[in-house]
Amino acid sequence: MTEKLAHEKVLRDPIHQFIHIQDQLILDLINTSEFQRLRRVEQLGVTAFVFHGANHDRFGHSVGAYELARRITDYFDQYYRSQTADDGLWNPEEQLVTVVAALLHDVGHGAFSHTFEHLFNTNHEAMTQAIITGDTEINQVLQQQGPDFPNKVAAVIAKTYPNPQVVQLISSQLDVDRMDYLLRDAYYTGAAYGEFDIDRIMRTMKPGKNGITFDISGMHAVEDYIVSRYQMYLQVYFHPVSRGMEVILEHLLGRVKELLTLGHQSSDLVIPLLAPVFEVDHELTVQEYLRLDDNLFLAAINSWQDYPDPILADLSSRFINRKPFKSIQINEQSEPFIAELEDIVKDAGFDPAYYTAQNDAYDLPYDDYRPTDKKPRTQIDFVLNDGSHRELSAVSALVAAIKGRASLDQRFFFPKEMLNNGPDDLFSQVHQNFRSLIKNDTFIPGDH
Repeated sequence: MTEKLAHEKVLRDPIHQFIHIQDQLILDLINTSEFQRLRRVEQLGVTAFVFHGANHDRFGHSVGAYELARRITDYFDQYYRSQTADDGLWNPEEQLVTVVAALLHDVGHGAFSHTFEHLFNTNHEAMTQAIITGDTEINQVLQQQGPDFPNKVAAVIAKTYPNPQVVQLISSQLDVDRMDYLLRDAYYTGAAYGEFDIDRIMRTMKPGKNGITFDISGMHAVEDYIVSRYQMYLQVYFHPVSRGMEVILEHLLGRVKELLTLGHQSSDLVIPLLAPVFEVDHELTVQEYLRLDDNLFLAAINSWQDYPDPILADLSSRFINRKPFKSIQINEQSEPFIAELEDIVKDAGFDPAYYTAQNDAYDLPYDDYRPTDKKPRTQIDFVLNDGSHRELSAVSALVAAIKGRASLDQRFFFPKEMLNNGPDDLFSQVHQNFRSLIKNDTFIPGDH
């Protein structure tokens, strides 16, 4: 058992009102340098360029996920405590590993989150496990619960922990991670369609032999959660302007890598803390990774506005001063003309490798369990009044309508200048050719 605090500590939180810290272990984990680093990693990356309130960080989300896990496991302990070894109910001895895994589930996220992962081939879940089990303050704190406790927490993150109830509370189609970030992101972006009745959902959760189930009385609350998630992806996470900023960020960091391979001096281009990121074939150590955060990259990007390479300087200025690329959807009409559009951008003096991009935004709002899939999803399971079990889409016509339907938005990005129209336009014919294909962010096939 973990040591209890003499007096409960609370953190004020705009989503859950209070984060209740009752265990010394949780407080010690929050106070580690690795966890405090999450204050310097934005939850939504560059989304604040579109939704100006979205400056919340991974720290707030992580303690929020912990609080939800704490409330749910307390509820399970009160109403569904196991009485026999095979009754499939909640074992209170699983509470600590559950709330710790919820607290630490995002500790391995890098600067700018998924943009960083894509460009530098890192994986935040793998890094989270490495931080938990490696030579870190977090590992030292976890060791206080026993030498194998860090491995247990890492197993929850890896989804290999033997108790499916614990794994599904942390990672499933309805888990503490998703419930917190949807409400938190909706609050900070001002997107009311991301809200749902979380209290009702948590009170209809039940532990079962195969994992987490839900009482049928909570079906409409869960249905609302699925629709809220669907809307948040379409309206916030897939927003074309924030993706236009992500493209610029990815291209400017890629340009740094390119310049280093062309012989530019690393000491002139990147500060020592950033140097390991750009070393060819170098695998970042945990210690190197943990020194990276959004602030470090922002300071570097700010300085690159004055770098002698015109492409890097220009892209850095566009990013710092919020000048996103424009875009059009790639569809059956526009796809045959993408190469032509790239050529026109090149004719206007822009290197297509750095000033155009094809970007995909993909999400599957809900799907049922398919054991033959490479990464099968844990379905949302309901318990009916007669004790039988039904999968969510079998009891919700609304969810059935979107089940298995992927939200996919493919876009072609290009400099806004390609749509310029004025007397000083140096590429009037080029721009006229471009505008003949694009109007109001939409591809126009015309007679082409």
